[in-house]
Amino acid sequence: MKGFPMDSEASVAPRFFVLTKGEIGSRYDAEVYTVDPENLGDAPRCSRCGDIIGMLPWLPPYRVELELHGQQFGDFIDDAGYEFLISERFAEAFRVEGLSGLEGFHPVEVLRVRRRGKKALNPITVPNYCVVWPCYGRGAVDKVLNRVRTSEPPICPECRSAGIDAIHGFVLEPGTWGREDIFRPRGMQGKIIVSERFKDFVERHGLTNMVLTPTEQYVWDPGNLGPAPLPTA
Repeated sequence: MKGFPMDSEASVAPRFFVLTKGEIGSRYDAEVYTVDPENLGDAPRCSRCGDIIGMLPWLPPYRVELELHGQQFGDFIDDAGYEFLISERFAEAFRVEGLSGLEGFHPVEVLRVRRRGKKALNPITVPNYCVVWPCYGRGAVDKVLNRVRTSEPPICPECRSAGIDAIHGFVLEPGTWGREDIFRPRGMQGKIIVSERFKDFVERHGLTNMVLTPTEQYVWDPGNLGPAPLPTA
């Protein structure tokens, strides 16, 4: 992506990707609804400034209803919160290969399955799912080398939380990554970041309903504000 330096240091730096679910209308398009939406815990807070850095966590029992919009259920179903569902085969492969960064792995009870506009599916055709959530990692969004528009600058050096209005690519600050394979970065806790090792893992196992976009190319701009100005020398 234009605007990021391509020096020798950058060429050997670790690569990171933003994890999002498949597009609406895709083969694996599906929604998950919690049966007990009131079962929520306290929001996570920064250990230094005390500000809230995430959404209220989903507490057990983990009971859901699923609605399939596509042709079949995938290995990844994103929830509106900070948790998401992964298939049993995804979970087992993650453990066997020793990847890091996911927490939870609690079995999910599927109480009802619907198929939009079609006859309801037999629940036996639905994969076994478990609920997981990415850890809060040490990796931090670089405060200079990014194209992120913020409504207010980050103040706390620990969480680096800021009001983000638009994203047109970003990188992590060198030396901050804690080697997690999947995590929420400081300064952008609302996004899920994965390592190149995780990307290779997804491709080798053919895991479905996941989109992995290089952080330098990731765009989120609901207000059409455009990228932040490039840093000046």
